[in-house]
Amino acid sequence: MMVRRSIAGLSLFAALAIAGAAYGQSPAPAKTEKATFAGGCFWCVEADFDKVEGVISTTSGYIGGKTAKPDYRQVSSGGTGHAEAVEIVFDPAKVSYEKLLQVFWRNIDPVAKDRQFCDSGDMYRSAIFSHGNEQRALAEKSKKDLEASGQFTQPIVTEIAAASTFYPAEDYHQDYHQKNPRKYSFYRWNCGRDQRLEQIWGKKTN
Repeated sequence: MMVRRSIAGLSLFAALAIAGAAYGQSPAPAKTEKATFAGGCFWCVEADFDKVEGVISTTSGYIGGKTAKPDYRQVSSGGTGHAEAVEIVFDPAKVSYEKLLQVFWRNIDPVAKDRQFCDSGDMYRSAIFSHGNEQRALAEKSKKDLEASGQFTQPIVTEIAAASTFYPAEDYHQDYHQKNPRKYSFYRWNCGRDQRLEQIWGKKTN
């Protein structure tokens, strides 16, 4: 009887797995990791990383400051020390942290201090917030490699710091590029983000 029940249980499990595959549901990754980047307006940073295969989720929020549970009004008015940032959950079997660093650098202006594109203030600074020593070492190496490339005559001012408490932003900021595509597209164009990125890095090939 126990054997039959075990076989029946396994058969049900297999049937559910097949059904999930039939409906296009991917199995959950065995391991996930986090990465946190600040690159100016978090609407844009979120949109850039949502395109990357292996990224499971992106969350806009605030990090690197001294005020607990800040809201958008507090952060945007200055004084909290927080930066607008995006916390990324990714599958390291599909995308490496090094690849995420490449995406990050190619979507910011690394020589702009306390600003990105049309947005100014320390809340719009560019920064890499590392989760652990390995990420810290990889982030520092990527910055040194960029400095050694000779591409920039000005110093690269992007901050590298250990990730502190991340506070998710208000719901209306999450997935803004998807919820409000026209407003988002106009903001991005009006801010000159892609125009400046093309000046720095050249035209995107993908």
